[in-house]
Amino acid sequence: IPKHKGTDHLQGDIKRRIKELSEELEAPKKGGAARSGPALVIRPEGAAQIALIGPPNSGKSSLHVRLTGSNAHVGAYPYTTQHPEPGMMPHEDVHFQLVDLPAVSPEHPVPWLASSLQTADACLLVVDFGDPSCVEQVDALHAVLREKRVTLTERWRGADESPEAAEDSEGDPFTLRLPTLMLATKTDLIADIEAELEVFRELTGSRYPAFAVSATTGRGLGDIGSWLFRGLGIVRVYTKLPGKPPERNRPFTLRHGQTVENVARLVHKDLGHSLKYARVWGHSGFEGQQVGREHRVEDGDVVELHT
Repeated sequence: IPKHKGTDHLQGDIKRRIKELSEELEAPKKGGAARSGPALVIRPEGAAQIALIGPPNSGKSSLHVRLTGSNAHVGAYPYTTQHPEPGMMPHEDVHFQLVDLPAVSPEHPVPWLASSLQTADACLLVVDFGDPSCVEQVDALHAVLREKRVTLTERWRGADESPEAAEDSEGDPFTLRLPTLMLATKTDLIADIEAELEVFRELTGSRYPAFAVSATTGRGLGDIGSWLFRGLGIVRVYTKLPGKPPERNRPFTLRHGQTVENVARLVHKDLGHSLKYARVWGHSGFEGQQVGREHRVEDGDVVELHT
């Protein structure tokens, strides 16, 4: 930001927000008596961090328990979730970190909500379609998030857009934009869910991709992982040592458009500097092809790094 009188306040606000978020992330590492309660910002793990949000009593906590196997408390009353509840959702040989957040509504403000969302890669918006006031609830949720400079967007990068293009296409750089998939719960008595979803989109002015799910029957839950995998443009890369078979148990996860150099930095932060070349097996090159650090990897590639 250009430094002049008109932007002094904005610069100070940005520095303060960065400092607060950094302190939240560092608190679990420091230990001691600095923090006695639960963490309000969850350190990301797995292929991506996904925030689970919704109005009160939308059923998101039940979904979180079913998807992750967590022991989070689930109640029939509103505002059961009081702080971020992380859990890991398996998908093939990777995991997504799902973070269940408190219900979003004007009646129950959560001062630290925006800070918790800063580390998320995307959102699952859970809406109870059995509640006649679901449209009003989601409108209120959008209003609360707008005040916190958080926007839920229907735009997912997927595998067809580079990270640079996605960043260049955005507007206000100080607004957090989170790609969002809507999960409609309690739809058992709805005859035509697709028609109902379309009406909901028209009334709320949102165009989120959506499908019906059930924590009770398991309906639609098996589709969430594959949808997130495609929507976020996840790329799995397996590494190997010269003369050894690849490590198939723990793939490194990147995004579409990232390179061999990104793989090296994931293996070790200093390896990105010392990397001379790599050999690649998979869709991005012929078997054992020697490539440079700028070579873009594809899902399923095996990479052998040479320094």
